[in-house]
Amino acid sequence: MSDFLLALDQGTTSTRCIAFSSKGDVVRAAQKPIHLSYPHNGWVEQDAHELWHTSRDVLLEVIKDLSHPPKALGITNQRETTILWDRNSGQPLAPAIVWQDRRTADLCAQLKAEGHEPMVQSKTGLLLDPYFSATKIKWILDNVAGARAKAQRGEVAFGTVDSWLLWNLTKGTVHATDASNAARTLLYNIAQHDWDEQLLELFDIPKSVLPLIHDNISHFGDVKIEGLENSLPIFAMAGDQQAALIGQECFEKGECKSTYGTGAFLLAHCGDQPILSQSRMLTTVAYRIEGKSFYALEGSIFIAGALIQWLRDNMKFFDNANETEVMAQSIDSSDGVYVVPAFTGLGAPWWQPDARGFITGLTRNSTPAHIVRASLEAQALQTYDLIFAMEKDMGQGITQLKIDGGLAANDFVAQTLADILQCDVIRSQNVEATSWGAAYLAGVGAGVIPHFGEKVTAAPFQIFTPQMEDAVRANLISGWRKAIESALN
Repeated sequence: MSDFLLALDQGTTSTRCIAFSSKGDVVRAAQKPIHLSYPHNGWVEQDAHELWHTSRDVLLEVIKDLSHPPKALGITNQRETTILWDRNSGQPLAPAIVWQDRRTADLCAQLKAEGHEPMVQSKTGLLLDPYFSATKIKWILDNVAGARAKAQRGEVAFGTVDSWLLWNLTKGTVHATDASNAARTLLYNIAQHDWDEQLLELFDIPKSVLPLIHDNISHFGDVKIEGLENSLPIFAMAGDQQAALIGQECFEKGECKSTYGTGAFLLAHCGDQPILSQSRMLTTVAYRIEGKSFYALEGSIFIAGALIQWLRDNMKFFDNANETEVMAQSIDSSDGVYVVPAFTGLGAPWWQPDARGFITGLTRNSTPAHIVRASLEAQALQTYDLIFAMEKDMGQGITQLKIDGGLAANDFVAQTLADILQCDVIRSQNVEATSWGAAYLAGVGAGVIPHFGEKVTAAPFQIFTPQMEDAVRANLISGWRKAIESALN
């Protein structure tokens, strides 16, 4: 019998559970949508109970359909999203503040003006931006009645989504996280591999709220939920983008991947020594195995697939996202139309939280097809900005890019990436790289996969090579630069 490895993948817009074989083949899958709420301009929230309940439901649904019990579970999650809960009752103190939320932009601007960013970057590899967890924690402690007093009494637990799920899966017996998620909080010192007292003081956060930090492969606990008949050990946790890096088998320095989900995230493996970016990219923990950390440079794009959802749900340009490929290819070019999807600000390398979405170049001849094509081209052009900055930091060119995520299945997007980046773009037939990364880590922990770094998948892949004429490419990039400048100003 094949050993089954489970991944619980709690994302921004859906929760999924996927059962894989030990070779990375999808055996069973279940998915439930997740709701987002926008109570004020720039605020993005979720119901923490919904994150947990959908996770429990899809996990039980998949296990029920398997012929025999799975060997292990790995958890992967939307990063930075912040939850504080009462340690006694297990009840959240407030809605989960989602990574896209911008409510703490003024606090970040104040801390920058006071000159704190160089210290913060040197310790965490990150920049002062509302994206990360620390200012979200502070906001809840300062704005929810009684929260700070409870925290000072040791009655409050903080977690990113991984910690919240682990707490509930183990019936409140384990409060822990992993190094890759800890590294996204603005509180974790990536050189000392622990929570940093100076950062806790800067953000006015009591250490008692923080979880324990484990390696990505560790025995985090055992699932204890009603409806589960057999023991299920949790052997792995990783933030979604780090899990995708592992799922794409980027184990060597210089290898890179980009995941196109709600947002888009480009990670380049930079070995066992962190590279502190001079180009406003992020330095982050790629993974920590057997006490040794490996690092990645990361570029974060806040809006990718969410732009296509907006075109579908708000603008009513099409009924199904699959139609966008045909629409884009129905015209020869976007005819000077550019879409800058800064709905929740601009991420790397601009880090402009108050920027907003921008469409330029419209004429009387513009149609929905032009805007759709420009929206798909924006994925490649945003990625180009990241690659350009990342190559300067690494001192070397990037010769190929592995892609995954929902938008990666779009041939027009994949080909445009190759054309704009002028490198080979590799898309595996298994686009579930994030979930597989979590399952892979759990498989190593369970002894199903011999050792970390072992390449076990045999999924076929497709290579997209550059085909665009140089003059066309140069013109697209030039127009994009002008559009970005307009959005920034």
